[in-house]
Amino acid sequence: MSFRVFFFFLASVLVLALLATPAFAQATLEVLVLEDTAGTPVPGVEITLTNDGRGFTTSAISNDQGKARFRALATGDGYAVTAKGLDGFGDATKTGLVLRTNQDASATLRLRLLETFTEGVTVTAERQLVALNRVDAEVSSTLVEEELEILPIEGRDVTRSLYRLPNVTQATGFYPEAPNVSINGANSLFTNYMIDGLDNNENFLGGQKFAVPVGAVQDVTVLTSSYSAEFGRTGNGVFNVTTKNGGNDLQGEVFYLSRPGENLDASTAFPGRDLSGNQVQDGFKRDQLGFSIGGPIRKDRTFFFANVEGTRDEKDNVLAVPELGIADTVSGTNEFLYATGRFDHQLTDSIPLTARLNYGDVNIERQGGGLDGGVTFPSAGSVQDRESLLGALRGSWISSDIVNEASVQFSRFRWNYGRPLNGDGPQATVLGASGQTVAVLGHPGFVFDDIEETVQLRDSLSFILGDHTLTMGADIILADFALTGGGNVDGNYLVQLTQEQEDALAAGGFGSSLDVEDSPSDVEVVRYDVELLPNSYGETQELYSFYVEDLFSVTPRLNLSLGLRYDYDSLSESGSDSADTDNFAPRVSFNYQIDDDSVLRGGFGLFYEKIVYAAYSDALQQNSSAVGFRNQLRELIALGILPADTDIDRITFDGNLVTSFDDVPYLGGPTPEEVQGSRESIFSNERRILNPDGWDNPVTEQYSLGYQRQVRSDMLFYVDLIYTQSRNLFRLRDLNAPAPYTVDPNNPVVRSQEEADATRPVDFEDGGARNIVVSETEGEAEYRAATFTFIKYKADDWYNFRLGYTWSKLENNTDDINFRAQDSNDFEAEWGPSVNDREHVISAVFQVHPLDDLSIALTALLQSGQPVNRIPDATVFGTTDLNGDGRSFGDAFVGNSDRFPGEPRNSDRLPWSQVYDLGIQYQLPIRDRNVELRLDVFNLLNNTNLSGFSNNATQSNQIQIGPAGSGIVLKNAAPPRQFQLGVRFVF
Repeated sequence: MSFRVFFFFLASVLVLALLATPAFAQATLEVLVLEDTAGTPVPGVEITLTNDGRGFTTSAISNDQGKARFRALATGDGYAVTAKGLDGFGDATKTGLVLRTNQDASATLRLRLLETFTEGVTVTAERQLVALNRVDAEVSSTLVEEELEILPIEGRDVTRSLYRLPNVTQATGFYPEAPNVSINGANSLFTNYMIDGLDNNENFLGGQKFAVPVGAVQDVTVLTSSYSAEFGRTGNGVFNVTTKNGGNDLQGEVFYLSRPGENLDASTAFPGRDLSGNQVQDGFKRDQLGFSIGGPIRKDRTFFFANVEGTRDEKDNVLAVPELGIADTVSGTNEFLYATGRFDHQLTDSIPLTARLNYGDVNIERQGGGLDGGVTFPSAGSVQDRESLLGALRGSWISSDIVNEASVQFSRFRWNYGRPLNGDGPQATVLGASGQTVAVLGHPGFVFDDIEETVQLRDSLSFILGDHTLTMGADIILADFALTGGGNVDGNYLVQLTQEQEDALAAGGFGSSLDVEDSPSDVEVVRYDVELLPNSYGETQELYSFYVEDLFSVTPRLNLSLGLRYDYDSLSESGSDSADTDNFAPRVSFNYQIDDDSVLRGGFGLFYEKIVYAAYSDALQQNSSAVGFRNQLRELIALGILPADTDIDRITFDGNLVTSFDDVPYLGGPTPEEVQGSRESIFSNERRILNPDGWDNPVTEQYSLGYQRQVRSDMLFYVDLIYTQSRNLFRLRDLNAPAPYTVDPNNPVVRSQEEADATRPVDFEDGGARNIVVSETEGEAEYRAATFTFIKYKADDWYNFRLGYTWSKLENNTDDINFRAQDSNDFEAEWGPSVNDREHVISAVFQVHPLDDLSIALTALLQSGQPVNRIPDATVFGTTDLNGDGRSFGDAFVGNSDRFPGEPRNSDRLPWSQVYDLGIQYQLPIRDRNVELRLDVFNLLNNTNLSGFSNNATQSNQIQIGPAGSGIVLKNAAPPRQFQLGVRFVF
């Protein structure tokens, strides 16, 4: 940890202690008391809020509008609110309220005249998990614990439940481990993940640090539009997980979950994917084991909760090298461990305390071989490590009119993408006598080891001033990065065997144990590559956010929310001398209660997005300070392509650089120290610079208008219209791009790379580069959507359902931080559907309880096809690079080869997908406990779906050869029918 981050962490703890007298509470409940017949507000009513499971009681008096607000409440279920009837009225009670993190919940109590009662004097409403939002315009949706327990969810991975919610879809990402869900069709890297309202993003690329398993989740909420100024750092949306907590009763579970694999699963010609997004053979196996326990340490005062879950995948690859007489099965494993601990302590009635700890350890093995046969031997195997640690203290000081909430969190995330299974050393790629690769030995061949240490401090102060609830706060994150990346410092050898040498290796009987030392010492070295800069580098990203918001109760039926947020991101400085400092984001919304059962709501807001560190890191890692490269930059300045005031020292950096030799002895190539002088002479196909103009933080204008209707106490219908317009999105610009070249679809003529190079603005130099690339923030996007949702939920009822339909359209001219125009920076020609655009999504969840101990869940997900980008046929044109610009870096991530002549971007569509899942759960009562038996069947009808599932763009069907309508070459498909079996002991 850097001294700066460590100092900030200590200072944050001190500030928390001074400001908060720490406590943990993050929900607000607004109660409205009405007279039952006339529907008029009733002031002066004593309202009591209790939670027997936590020994909690508090009270308030309704104001002139009949309202009372309870703030800084601990999240969880089991709340009950009672209005004490005045003279002539009976009491009214609502039970079973559930509060999630950062929620403004609402409840309405109706007082009835005593003379209208036939017996008793209390009106009691049962638990209501679907209720009108009578407070604000937040467009959100929530899955609660009871729903998560019955839904068929693969591997207890909560993200695999999220696409049941409106405006959420499974994502096509740009690398295997990319986040698997998208909000509003946007790139999944730009979604904010939170645990109990605190940051859970690994800020290098934007996914989760800690993947919260189902056993630790009380509820998960997606925020898609018009949410509070308290939330920011994304122009997209937020996933917020509320963790479980303990209570006065000891409760828990022990479970075992198995995916048996090939013995039950349907067969398919396509590879499957594990929980990390990496491909595995058809029919691989998974076993999971874990437990949860929560209860009192001291009744009514101190509670604990713990959840530990472990997963092990068993997967086989095939090592097939006919030239060496090798055909072998190579076994490997994936291991996932997630642990959560939480402690809640009620120091006094106004001072609760909570601490939370999350630890994750994920190891994804690349054991060698391939799904259908490969030549990577186990000696060159590697493991991807993802290690996460989050420790948080959250809290409040509560009085009748003022609440101060504060929190501090320290987190550490390590992402070692290619830890060698067999330690450091050289790599050898062995070509057989025919020239084909017959073996990859010794080392993965690259290094990528990123460490992020982050401190977050949040504090908010809330006042009740008559009909106004005024909240102001600050949210600060310091993230310190250190990346060791690049090529292999021990060198990578490309060697050529003679027929005699190949025969000797085949006769040696090495099998899968073949290693670098087993190749002949006199083998011909075709090329030797070695990394010149084997060091670690990084930067500290500083994120400062401040907000103020007024929730104004204009009348008992009308609330206005007026907010202003400010965001600062130090990475926006890039290669300039100043950062983006004008990120003021107003938020305005209304919530109008038309009648007792319906609400109209709407809002407008600006939402600024943080910069993913990879955009900055790539500009360092692929940079150069060589004299020839700097000379090229000076020429670009002279031509006006770079600003006249560009400081070359600020935009250049000694990044990773690999040098090559073709005349070295096998395993005797020079070390990085011995060849440092060659840095000045190496010509690169592509180098990057930091942006001399700096970056503008991406920003989105969001508009929403919605209607909600409480059909009955357990049924809610709502519709939301959403429009967003985004700008300042990241993309890549080639400052040394060749002249534009249009290929006539009726008479296509390929331009050679030599012809294209002759039109570049700047000539090549030793130490320079062909493509000189910079990340810019000039991209745009437009999203339109209409969502319709109908929910019926009542605990212990014999049936429940969740139905949703979304029509949406997302168009943009950039899809990713590594997106570039196909021809000479012509981004106008890139405007088209996003890679995650789907026009129609139909989601249905049906739950039935035909017997007291039997639950059945049937889900359906129907989606129109995702876009297809059409590229040239190399067998026809001789290349896919029709304009000769020599594209290299980025093609494997965003598939930005030249398009087929005459075809716009993403001009075709894949067919609709249809997935039906089934979950059956049966409880065996044993004394006062339950043993739960579980069967999940995914893709029940065994449909072959070509889109609509979590995927990697370059392995998907969304890149196809030939013009639109010329057919689909199947590269991948959604998983076939799969089975998951489980047993759970609940106490």
